[in-house]
Amino acid sequence: MSQPGTAEAASPHEVGNVARLAIAQALAGANATIVYATGAIIGNTLAPDKALATLPISIFVVGMAACTLPAGAIARRHGRRAAFLAGTGCGVLVGLISALAVVLGSFWLFCLGTFFGGAYAAVVLSFRFAAADGVPAARRARALSLVMAGGVFAGVIGPQIVTHTMDLWPPFLFAATFLAQAGVAALCAFILAGIRLPKPTAAEVAGGRPISAIARQPLFIVAVTCGVVSYLLMNFLMTAAPLAMRLCGLSQEAANLGLQWHVIAMYAPSFFTGRLITRFGAPRVVAAGLVLTAAAAVAGLLGQEVAHFWWSLALLGLGWNFGFVGASAMVLECHRPEERTRVQSLNDFIVFGVMAVGSFASGGLLTAYGWDTVLWVSFGPLVLAVAALAAGAAWRRGALAG
Repeated sequence: MSQPGTAEAASPHEVGNVARLAIAQALAGANATIVYATGAIIGNTLAPDKALATLPISIFVVGMAACTLPAGAIARRHGRRAAFLAGTGCGVLVGLISALAVVLGSFWLFCLGTFFGGAYAAVVLSFRFAAADGVPAARRARALSLVMAGGVFAGVIGPQIVTHTMDLWPPFLFAATFLAQAGVAALCAFILAGIRLPKPTAAEVAGGRPISAIARQPLFIVAVTCGVVSYLLMNFLMTAAPLAMRLCGLSQEAANLGLQWHVIAMYAPSFFTGRLITRFGAPRVVAAGLVLTAAAAVAGLLGQEVAHFWWSLALLGLGWNFGFVGASAMVLECHRPEERTRVQSLNDFIVFGVMAVGSFASGGLLTAYGWDTVLWVSFGPLVLAVAALAAGAAWRRGALAG
């Protein structure tokens, strides 16, 4: 029997679940990296209008937003594993459809492929919450963080797949890349098939409190706002960066390496972000993430050489990790156990829905006004997130005083 005040040891199936989810995060995370590395380049080649170059990436984000709630509904009724396998099925489709689109030279078919890529990514991001489902409250932030750490390997796998496959099927640049991505998605499905998660309870199927009552909670509003800004700005800048590097005369290999370090920076801190949240609290970790994101914009404004882009992308990844993981930990405090899939999917729907707007705006701003304008615009949402954190802190003080 454990002593009072001590945490019980993790069970073997708990450890196995976290390990499988971390491996799946590494494999499936390569999907988003490949789309971001190639989407604007392929779009610039195939689009009927150059202003539509980043539309495939924006469609990717739309797919994330559109499929978040349906994925949550599948998880609530049939369990998370069913939702995971449906998502990996979409992962295979994005590879096959996108490869066909490149061969046929069809811009709109490529956009359809990236939509399925967004559906896959929406399910992948629910891995972090799934890791927290089967562990005691004291270990939830750490389990969530460890699964996100699997993305470190996605930061290597994705760009390396692009670099080593993009020229394998001449003259169809990136066609073999997407076929390789489909194979990685199939491997991910095999890993997830062995996961053991709690079955949905009758109370969870029923749904708990009205979603409007949950969404009005001050902590939920703060968590969603910070999650939205953290992901919005990461996507806003990362969408434009590869094309901006090309427009500055830098190589595709340089862009691939920049994205590789960006994705590693996104996920490497997850090995200890959970501990930081436990020690300092989620709001302080989120605040650190916002400061790092602002530093990323400043680094980009200092010049347009390779080093400036790489520093900007690396700092952006660090800022996203602290901001998004911290905000996700705040969401875990906003719901009862039976409400988890509804509240988590609502949070992700709002995050990805707003992010889609930023993704659409990014390409237009880049082509019309340049990379510096994209960077300057990012400071507006940062101010909003800081204001939300300050309001949340004031609400907490008032609640404690009351």
